[in-house]
Order: sequence, then C-alpha cells, then structure tokens
Amino acid sequence: MTPLPATVPAIVRTRVRAALRRPARTAPPGPGETERRALLLRLMSLLLQYPDAELATARPQIADAVGALPPSPAAGHLAEFTAWFTGQEPDALERHYVETFDLRRRSGLYLTYYLHGDTRRRGMALLTLARRYRAAGWDTDGGELPDHLPVVLEFAALTGPGRGEAPLRQHRRGIRLIHHALTDAGSPYRHVLAALTELLPPATAADLRAVAELAAQGPPDEDVGLDPYGDGEFAPPDAFVPPEQAPPTLVPPPAAHRMEGR
Repeated sequence: MTPLPATVPAIVRTRVRAALRRPARTAPPGPGETERRALLLRLMSLLLQYPDAELATARPQIADAVGALPPSPAAGHLAEFTAWFTGQEPDALERHYVETFDLRRRSGLYLTYYLHGDTRRRGMALLTLARRYRAAGWDTDGGELPDHLPVVLEFAALTGPGRGEAPLRQHRRGIRLIHHALTDAGSPYRHVLAALTELLPPATAADLRAVAELAAQGPPDEDVGLDPYGDGEFAPPDAFVPPEQAPPTLVPPPAAHRMEGR
C-alpha cells in the first residue's frame, strides 16, 4: 500500500491545488465518479478550514474549481458558499469563522463531541479515530484533533468511499446537527454542510429523532475540569442520555445518481 501524505492541514491545500490544476472532464460511473467525489470532499475540507491569508488568496481558484464541477446538488451548495466566500473582506471572514465555529459549541467542528460530549468516552473515540488513520498509513502530525471535520473529510477523500468515509457515516447525526445550527444562525457555512449531507446516506427516522434530541438537550457531560455549557445552548449536565452512534451503512454503489441525478 502506498503511504498516505503525512501532514494536515498543509497536505489538504497541496492536494487541492493539484486537483485545481487538472482540467474538468466528464467520466462514467466508476473511477471517475470516485475522483469527483474525492474532489468534492477535498474542497469541503479546504473551505471549512480557518480562512487565513493563504486561503483568502486562493479564493478565485477555489471558486473556479467549484464552478467546473459536474452539476449535482452538492456542487450547487458549494457554488452558493463560494459566491459569498469570494465577496467578503479577509478580516470579516476570519471574524465570522471564529464566531461560528470557535465560540459556539453547537456548531463546533469536532465530531466526537456530539456523540460523547465532555466525557471519558470521547477520549477513547479520539484514540480509535487516530488509530484508524495510522492503520491507513496516514499521520495527521497532531496539528488538529483527529475528529476535526476538515481532517475527517481529507481522510475520506484520500482513502475512498469505503473505509475512508466510514467516520463521516458514523458521525452523520452530529454532522446534521452542525448543519441545523449553522442554518439557524444564518451562516453561509450551512451550504458546505448541506453539500456534505448530500454525500451521506439519507437520514432515517431514528437519525432525525436523535438529532432533534441532541439539538434540544445537548451532548452528555461529566466533571472532567471543563467549563459547563454556556449561552443557554444546551440543557444542564445529566439531563441527557446520548443517542447511540449512527450505525455503519453499506457504501452506496458508484451510480451516477449519487452525484448528478439526485
């Protein structure tokens, strides 16, 4: 097995730049479909990173890449986002990102938090995810926690729809909650999460119930030296029994309707 790249988030940008240089082309379902799916995931990973000067400078190229994507619901959502993203002043982008993802727990990008909250089980979940990356030959270099959504997205893009996307499928309830929180807040980042949900299995009735409970009551909590929930976003500790982790799902066949006909 060829080792996967070693750094995050630097490798995200390196690989996306390489993808942007490739001409867009139409390909039949199969390897071409997998490549288009991987590019979508890489673009989502890039757009969900902190918009520093390097990322702000690359916005025209990113918008061109999104515009060249084959038509699909996910591509449409990314086009909505980049229309806003390219028109903002860099300092405004930075402020919005911090306010959206760093100061609001309900729209944070750390997936295991939504399943385990501030509990010891979360530490085990992070360790399991880090081991999954190492088993695939990938070392994230410790720049971010392994459950940070841009990291999980890049792993999915690099490793493929099977085991690479398994963490996204397993945490799809948390992803849907982030999308709901961003929608409620009116953040344009909701379009990136909407694009991601287009690539995930359709929500089941159990998923919808679990997301509603999680939105109303919040993740579980225990005394591990962290501050309690603030801003009235979640119920007090011990008021919530977390939903079970979303079960693994079969990888959908690489049919064209997954990307282009839905």
